[in-house]
Formats: sequence, structure tokens, C-alpha cells
Amino acid sequence: MKVREAVKTDMPQVLELIKELAIFEKEPDVVDVTVLDLEREGFSDNPLFTCFVAQLDEEIVGAALIYYRFSTWKGRTLHLEDLIVKEAHRGKGLGEALYKEVMKFAYDQGLKRVAWDVLDWNTGAIRFYERSGANVLKTWRVVHMDEKGLKNYIEKLNE
Repeated sequence: MKVREAVKTDMPQVLELIKELAIFEKEPDVVDVTVLDLEREGFSDNPLFTCFVAQLDEEIVGAALIYYRFSTWKGRTLHLEDLIVKEAHRGKGLGEALYKEVMKFAYDQGLKRVAWDVLDWNTGAIRFYERSGANVLKTWRVVHMDEKGLKNYIEKLNE
């Protein structure tokens, strides 16, 4: 197994991992992103994300997608959008290898924080994160405004 930075030609396999994650998270129909989106947004002159992949032989079996954020308290930080390992390959250390690569990247960049979300029912992931020294915040809530909500809100503003 090797962990490396993704290249553009990895994006079809990365998209398959994203779709598998959506199924795991009980949201099988929510993935709108395409291979073209991933290629365009991750490999342009101004890429919006970096992706690391875990590879066994020629197969991509895991991925971690990250991007920079700015905190008014900390400055430049990193967001771990998704850490995905194919179900058939879980429990073999691939997720931990990807996690280590992300944390090493953040450390090497001199960043003050790495942040990510975890579902409250994903107890295995929560235990892993806590063992690594991460703080799973109990008092903060993740807030999303989806496309439909955004549209409705803007339409109400324009009334």
C-alpha cells in the first residue's frame, strides 16, 4: 500500500469512493459532483482542493480530500472534507495512513488547526479521532444551507 498525492487521472476512482461514502452515510442520492468537476477544481491553476489517495497495486482504495480555510481566530487552517476507505479494505490501516498524511501536511504547512465533521453514529471513527488527540466538539453544531434552502431564502429576500 502506498499513500500519495492524487493526480488528475485518479479522479474517476476518487468519485467512486465519494459515491461509496454517500451510501455509507445513508445519503446514496446526494452526490452531484462529477469527474469533470473534480478534475477542473482540483487541478487548475488555482486548485480548490488537494487529495491524497491510498493505492493497493493499481487500485485506489482510499482518499482524503482537503482544502484551506481561514479562521478569524487562528488564520490559515485546513479542512478535511472526507476521508474514505473502500468497505472491503477497512480495518487494514489505510484510513490511519491517509489521516497521518493529512496531519503531516498540515504540520509541514505550519497550520494552526485541522477541522472536519463526523457523524454522531460513526462511533468507530470518533474513537479513532479521540485516540489520536483530536477534540470531538460536543457544543458546536454543523450548519448547512443546501441549494433548495438557498434558493428559497434568496427568493424571500427579493419579495
